[in-house]
Amino acid sequence: MTRGGDGSSEQPADLREEAAECEEIADALENLLEELRDEEVKGSRLEGLFDQASSSNPNIWNIVSAFIDVEDGEAVVTDESKLAQGSWAPEIVEGCDTMITLDIEYGMMPDEFKYTAGKKLSRRIEEFRADAAEARAKADDLEDDADD
Repeated sequence: MTRGGDGSSEQPADLREEAAECEEIADALENLLEELRDEEVKGSRLEGLFDQASSSNPNIWNIVSAFIDVEDGEAVVTDESKLAQGSWAPEIVEGCDTMITLDIEYGMMPDEFKYTAGKKLSRRIEEFRADAAEARAKADDLEDDADD
């Protein structure tokens, strides 16, 4: 996706494709959020994230992330990773469509996890929807300029 580009080589078709990709990711994340709200954490796509966030030693680890790819319109959690200090390896971050990150909280209860992870997912959904709207608006502007 072309986030943060200078716009000099953007074409309306490319921007509309980017908007569609952002919408697809947002839709997939909404389905994941719905699953999180309606289903048990155990057996869900975010079970691994819950296990890492609620059972890792907070004296060693401070955050955990779930890396999410969207495949055929469905959010797939490809990996969970803990981090003590430092930063994510770029190949991990670049290899996924999005990620959600939670603080390690030993003994976190499922309801608290659902609330916290749900807020993070909601934020990511809003960001992808905003990116899609921005890309569509840029495409419209470029097309209007071309018509003048």
